[in-house]
Amino acid sequence: MALLTAPAVFAALLLFWAVLGSTDADVAPLYKDPAQPVEARVADLLGRMTLAEKVGQMTQIERLVSTPDVLRDNFIGSLLSGGGSVPRKGATPQEWQAMVDGFQKACMSTRLGIPMIYGIDAVHGHNNVYGATIFPHNVGLGATRDPYLVRRIGAATALEVRATGIQYAFAPCIAVCRDPRWGRCYESYSEDRRIVQSMTELIPGLQGEVPKDFKSGMPYVAGKNKVAACAKHFVGDGGTVNGINENNTIINQEGLMNIHMPAYLNAMKLGVSTVMISYSSWNGKKMHENGDLINGYLKGTLNFKGFVISDWEGIDRITNPAGSDYSYSVKASINAGLDMIMVPNNYKSFISLLTGHVNSGAIPMSRIDDAVTRILRVKFTMGLFENPYSDPSMADYLGKKEHRYLAREAVRKSLVLLKNGGKTSDKPLLPLPKKATKILVAGSHADNLGYQCGGWTIEWQGDTGRTTVGTTILDAVKAAVDPSTAVVFAENPDADLVKNGGFSYAIVVVGEHPYTETKGDNLNLTIPEPGLNTVQAVCSGAPCATVLISGRPVVVQPLLAASDALVAAWLPGSEGQGVTDALFGDYGFSGKLPRTWFKSVDQLPMNYGDAHYDPLFPLGYGLTTNATKAY
Repeated sequence: MALLTAPAVFAALLLFWAVLGSTDADVAPLYKDPAQPVEARVADLLGRMTLAEKVGQMTQIERLVSTPDVLRDNFIGSLLSGGGSVPRKGATPQEWQAMVDGFQKACMSTRLGIPMIYGIDAVHGHNNVYGATIFPHNVGLGATRDPYLVRRIGAATALEVRATGIQYAFAPCIAVCRDPRWGRCYESYSEDRRIVQSMTELIPGLQGEVPKDFKSGMPYVAGKNKVAACAKHFVGDGGTVNGINENNTIINQEGLMNIHMPAYLNAMKLGVSTVMISYSSWNGKKMHENGDLINGYLKGTLNFKGFVISDWEGIDRITNPAGSDYSYSVKASINAGLDMIMVPNNYKSFISLLTGHVNSGAIPMSRIDDAVTRILRVKFTMGLFENPYSDPSMADYLGKKEHRYLAREAVRKSLVLLKNGGKTSDKPLLPLPKKATKILVAGSHADNLGYQCGGWTIEWQGDTGRTTVGTTILDAVKAAVDPSTAVVFAENPDADLVKNGGFSYAIVVVGEHPYTETKGDNLNLTIPEPGLNTVQAVCSGAPCATVLISGRPVVVQPLLAASDALVAAWLPGSEGQGVTDALFGDYGFSGKLPRTWFKSVDQLPMNYGDAHYDPLFPLGYGLTTNATKAY
């Protein structure tokens, strides 16, 4: 055996001392090792966190109050864009990515480098973002009875959300709307919980399909091309008295479990990552402080292991007036089982109060650790630690041609044909011939993309005009007809113009104006004028097909009486050609009512199976036509 020289011995001793002298700081912590199990990474990171860092993870704030210093100093765990909150009007995907990545860099620069998760209401496509594909609202998707279509819409939406660097969508809404007077009824797939259950297929579209050995209740996201989903609003949001938004759902436990809860069981099996709590109450108790249903049923009975998030200022509204005892609201909501609070602006007060309640013992540290464990579990599961930043190559997915084709397919499958002929003859009016001498297109909604898309589009309440990229129904008619057919547009023509115009037929498009949440609550459910006047003027002078744009059944008998054909088109979104696909017979009508159509608002609430069920059109109604070459 050769003898070591003195220099070699010295070098070996140096190496030995270096190993002995290494500190924990020199070794990458376990939580940063993607090869380790998620639960081990969560436990390791949680054990390193201070109370301030834990409270920060539980805090979600609006981008408008976010700065790098705010994010770093408060260890903020999540940001969001509220409705209409954008980097700038008409911002590009690259600008969205730059904004989100800028926030993320601040969060990653903290001591532990925990990435934030950015949330947005992508409820019918990536609807806050200019140029995104806008899909039909949920009520229209319910009319398709096509869960696989909804899954494909979820996958397309995930890609468009990721195109802007965002990783979290506040969707799907799995409310069972039991009264169309509710301003959020269009966000519900149906009054029938079975239809709503089937449409939870949006979740694997957004998140990816769970593996075969998956344990129900665990969160699942398949990677950086998918987003975390959010089942909302837990629970009973669609059952409030008179459909009043954020109000009281009066129903016994059996009714709650049989009508409003079943879709959450489906969501658990599909690996939904988060659940949002409803503003509403159940038999007088605010859901944001209902520990029996959140801690007890959702986290206990259903074994939900993702995180529970509040709605926007949801904890403030535990008290009346809202925010009048914010200290109580913080304590009650966290102890009830909420894990992340959508503050979204008053973060200093929230952080101070939550920290004080923990230090005083009013909120146990075990509850804080449970909340942060759940938040970290979702972040680790979705690979956020490995891929915290946006992928520039994904920007091209926004408004992609294939996604617009998918939206067009969804529109035509969502259309419900309520009437086809019978005003002057029994001969069906639809499908319309593409070749005609001259046709009239009329109505407030015929050439208004904002009206066509409805609420939750570009702005929180929606808007009017060419608010984004898309095809109006007028655009679609012009593209569909034979080049020799003259198309005349008059938004609100008088009857004499129509009678003397020599029109082969007319298409009239009218309906509700955009609305969201409480602003959509409506006790009379009539469409605004001049909608009905336009229909009566046009249909008195030419054979006419009326297309109704609405988020719910409305008073429709006058439209039925005036029209030769009537189509319920719901809120179809950006792709108007889906409407003309069916009007002109390239595809047949196939949609079925997802909701009961009432005769009178005095009957409401009235749902399938009720003892007093006497509808104008029952749940599931819809005339059909065959595809034809309509020339």
